[in-house]
Amino acid sequence: MASNISEDLRSGALVYHRLPRPGKLEIQATKPLGNQRDLALAYSPGVAAACEAIAADPLQAAELTIRANLVGVVSNGTAVLGLGAIGPLAGKPVMEGKAVLFKKFSGIDVFDIEIDALTVERMVDVISALEPTFGGINLEDIKAPECFEVERQLRERMKIPVFHDDQHGTAIIVGAAVRNAMEVGNRKIGDLKIVASGAGAAALASLNLLVKLGARRENIWVCDIEGVVYEGRNTLMDPYKEKFAQKTDKRTLDEVIEGAHIFLGLSAGGVLKPEMVKKMADHPLILALANPTPEIMPELAREARPDAMICTGRSDFPNQVNNVLCFPYIFRGALDVGATDINDEMKMAAVEAIAALARETPSDVVARAYGGETRMFGADSLIPSPFDPRLILRIAPAVAKAAMDTGVATRPIADFEHYLAVLDDFVFRSGFIMRPLFARAKQDMKRVIYAEGEDERVLRAVQAVVEEGIARPILVARPNVVDTRIKRFGLAIQAGVDFDLINPEDDPRYRDYVRDYIEVAGRRGVTPDAARTLVRTHPTVIAALAVRRGEADAMLCGIEGRFTRHFRQVRDIIGRAPGVKELAALSLLITPKGNFFICDTQIQTEPTAPDLAEMTVLAAAHVRRFGLEPRVALLSHSNFGSHETLAAKRVRAALDILRERAPDLQVDGEMQADAALVEDIRKRAFPHSRLNGVANVLVMPDLDASDIAYNMLKVLGDSLPVGPILMGTAKPAHILSPSITARGIVNMTAVAVVEAQTGL
Repeated sequence: MASNISEDLRSGALVYHRLPRPGKLEIQATKPLGNQRDLALAYSPGVAAACEAIAADPLQAAELTIRANLVGVVSNGTAVLGLGAIGPLAGKPVMEGKAVLFKKFSGIDVFDIEIDALTVERMVDVISALEPTFGGINLEDIKAPECFEVERQLRERMKIPVFHDDQHGTAIIVGAAVRNAMEVGNRKIGDLKIVASGAGAAALASLNLLVKLGARRENIWVCDIEGVVYEGRNTLMDPYKEKFAQKTDKRTLDEVIEGAHIFLGLSAGGVLKPEMVKKMADHPLILALANPTPEIMPELAREARPDAMICTGRSDFPNQVNNVLCFPYIFRGALDVGATDINDEMKMAAVEAIAALARETPSDVVARAYGGETRMFGADSLIPSPFDPRLILRIAPAVAKAAMDTGVATRPIADFEHYLAVLDDFVFRSGFIMRPLFARAKQDMKRVIYAEGEDERVLRAVQAVVEEGIARPILVARPNVVDTRIKRFGLAIQAGVDFDLINPEDDPRYRDYVRDYIEVAGRRGVTPDAARTLVRTHPTVIAALAVRRGEADAMLCGIEGRFTRHFRQVRDIIGRAPGVKELAALSLLITPKGNFFICDTQIQTEPTAPDLAEMTVLAAAHVRRFGLEPRVALLSHSNFGSHETLAAKRVRAALDILRERAPDLQVDGEMQADAALVEDIRKRAFPHSRLNGVANVLVMPDLDASDIAYNMLKVLGDSLPVGPILMGTAKPAHILSPSITARGIVNMTAVAVVEAQTGL
């Protein structure tokens, strides 16, 4: 079965999986192996002590091995995504992807296990034999009806959680959406008619869960590829589907949809027609979850029934039913108490936690990430945002508590306050810092102009920007060159459709651009002849003029050439924002130990105290756009007055200015780097510091220190850089590094768009 993806996405995905090393996973040692003693502790003879302890008390495996944080993602490849029965080997990339989601969202380690087993008996024998290895089993991409029986038998045989995410993950999110839809409509689920299109694992699990929530079987109507599931039907029937068979002579979805309060679609795109939607009850809930094309597109459903509440499986519409909302956190809670099962009470706890989170006032993190435009609970906000940091803080403890209350926890949590603090620490170590910016950018796309529009990385980035829907790209480029390179790189974007062009060789605005450039740069030694040449030959000049003239909202440049050359043009043409004295650069490093912003990494050689204070205020504004609260450390060789160097005095004076200019900002200094990053060290040096926790904004005393620290952390810290982010310009303009990747350009596009939305 061929997948419906563009050639660019196909080739890009193959490169992604192939380079720099095959696959998406690796195993890393978590303990040192640097000398003979380390080796003796890790293996023979020291390892015998751990083995003997576990033999005496099997619960010690949770303390002495990875098992308590290890999940097996197991599949036989019979129902892989939208690809069908492609087999276990071909399904391995999906299982690796699932492993990555577990690790990124909840810190759970995974071994993906692909088994060549087609019968229920064979699958159960193989998987159950893996129990000593894992703390839990996540069944994946196993076709119905076998998946139901495999899970049932495994739960009976194994004393660890077994969870078929295709069934229960979807069901839990559907349950939360229905729970909240009933809240919005002031209805009782037992009174409602439910019509389902699709009778696979996810659909039947969702219906079973809705029954547990109070739905009545006699009110549930199921349709599949053969039509209505009715009593006496023999084709494509099984015991799990039989439970929902109706005694009726109706045979089509169109016949049973009339008066339905809930439509649950887990079938195929386009099966629910607008005329069917018109037959539904008042304020219907439409769960059109087929991907990539829903059973009905939201705009068609809304046109047919303006009062409808609509959920899809897609990220570009409100109310996304996405399994990643629950499965990492359900396993997190189950593993953390050593659960022997994921029972109905734990699933219901997850439903209630997700539903309750959607009803809460949006968190300050999400609100800042969305620029204050987050939707309040209602028809368009029945389900939480998938990057709401509170998901793990709500679901994992709720699941853990349910496991404890129902007696399936082998390691009950004694101190829930400490447990929540541990989960909170994980949230802020997450590498998903860019996700809020992408979501915010999609809400109000801005025009971003790319100066080096002919560069391969820019073109590949523009493809991703278009696919993500985060900006309207404008390229400074020659049309024939762009067309040729798009074809060469196998991209699907088209000029005039997906992006706009400014042709430096032939643009009707050329004379206007020259005039404007002379106006802003004529007193800086730029003659009319030079202006005419630069507007033809210097793409940064063209991009900056487009932004200045209001023909673009933000610009990215710097992929080719020196930073200083681009900086002069940006400074002279776009200029500084009102009240800003000096421009500065902020760089983000996403590290395994957290996210750190460093300034100034590019511009000010030896900033004065007022300069340091100004760049700190500008940096704090940018950090808040990432959904983070800035915690600023002003760094120096001196530690709270331990030295009286000139740099230390400048930093100390900057703090005085900040206390007056930004009294609510969490900032302190001067301090050494270890004091900024380790609270205990800081408290020993200065117990009354106003800075709490680990600093996430590091302000350096001069350019040398900033550049050295940034590049060392980038390499030694296995860090992902974002930036540099140019601060203080009148309009968003960022000068990229020549080493930036296409993905880095996409990230900076999101930064520029959100900046254009929010301003200073």
